[in-house]
Amino acid sequence: METNNNSSRKIIYFLLSVLVACGIWLYADLTSGPNGAPRTCIREITDIPIEYTREATLTDRGLMLVEDGSDLTVDLELEGTRSLVTKLDREQIRFVVDLSNVTSAGVQNIGYSVSYTDNEFRNGAISTKNVSIGGGATVNISELYRRTIDVSCELVGNVAETYTAGQVQLSHTEIEVRGLQEDIDPISYAKVTLDIGDSVEETVSQELELQFYDQDGNLLDDSRIHATVETIQATLPVFVTKELRLVVNFIEAPGARVRNTDAHIEPETITVSGDATQLKNVETLTLDNHFNLLDLGTSASSNYTTTYYPIIPPEGCQNLSGVTRAALKIRFEDMTSASVPTENITLANLSEGRTATLLTTSLPVQIYGTEADVSAVTGEDIAVTVDLSDYSSASGTYTIPAEVRVSGGDLGIAGEYQVQVTIREKAEEPPEEPAENPQEPEEPAEE
Repeated sequence: METNNNSSRKIIYFLLSVLVACGIWLYADLTSGPNGAPRTCIREITDIPIEYTREATLTDRGLMLVEDGSDLTVDLELEGTRSLVTKLDREQIRFVVDLSNVTSAGVQNIGYSVSYTDNEFRNGAISTKNVSIGGGATVNISELYRRTIDVSCELVGNVAETYTAGQVQLSHTEIEVRGLQEDIDPISYAKVTLDIGDSVEETVSQELELQFYDQDGNLLDDSRIHATVETIQATLPVFVTKELRLVVNFIEAPGARVRNTDAHIEPETITVSGDATQLKNVETLTLDNHFNLLDLGTSASSNYTTTYYPIIPPEGCQNLSGVTRAALKIRFEDMTSASVPTENITLANLSEGRTATLLTTSLPVQIYGTEADVSAVTGEDIAVTVDLSDYSSASGTYTIPAEVRVSGGDLGIAGEYQVQVTIREKAEEPPEEPAENPQEPEEPAEE
């Protein structure tokens, strides 16, 4: 039993000694640099892709970067602490060559910069010891070859029944392409594909990517083709034919209501064709938004008043009916007027210290409406109010505007009204003298 315990202790001691040795070795490895600094190591990372930036500036100058003859990858030797260098991955390294200062064609040597996408490797923790391409990247710059080619559109899908489609409209029907002559010469045309879906009922517009084809209709690799635009906007107008009802919007007033009119428009409808999106929720065509019913007059009449309007279809739509003018024929079905005198006149806002006397004691008021409403009105139903607030310091006789209201029925009031009022300062009234008490007759003495 004691032998087994001794064996277990030996195993534990052995494991502890190995762990301590590893710790000492790790410490020595990390701190064995000068003055106890962390020990560094060098690691080589190969085939790092070179990232060329500002290529657009080359295009603006009529130049382009040619892959043949240009450095595309680079090998780096990096130095840093073992813990950092071993964790570093190729994807975390950016080897950048800026082309913005290139102004001419030819093989050239351009400076570079090395950076890291992970913050852990920044701030000088890792340094570049050696670069396979030396002090700069070799680039082959060529002048751009230019051509103008046509752009076509392939249409996929269909429109719904009763709808029609127009011609596809492209933002560009031709474009300029640039590149090496060997890449540009095979191009016959560019094409975009517009997929409108199934049974479309409105105009379709999409931004589409260009594809390039040779004269046999074969799709070309566009990685070395530079076009002046990257996308083309294609629009397919979809049209619909609709019947629109002609309408007039009326302005009503008391005694002059639409319900009391007989009105019709000739023709009642027109047929138009236009963009389906624009006509999607359109069912009417308004000829007049402000027809004032008071313009018909306030007298009963069996004759129609006719007003003519030009028929202007919605913008971009075509009038298929061939009728260019519509007539509104309208009359009041039941309209009469009467002059009703009233003595119900009230003075309002008379200032303190003044008196006012009405010289107009009866005022005839012209009212209009249906015969039933008009015939039911008496002078008691009409109220006339004279506002004296603007005459607070005035004295004398004035003709003052009056506000007239009528109660009972839906009635209108024709014309404007005035009354004459005399305004005076209130005179001080003399104090009343006490009345003398008469002597009471003496009662006769009793006999």
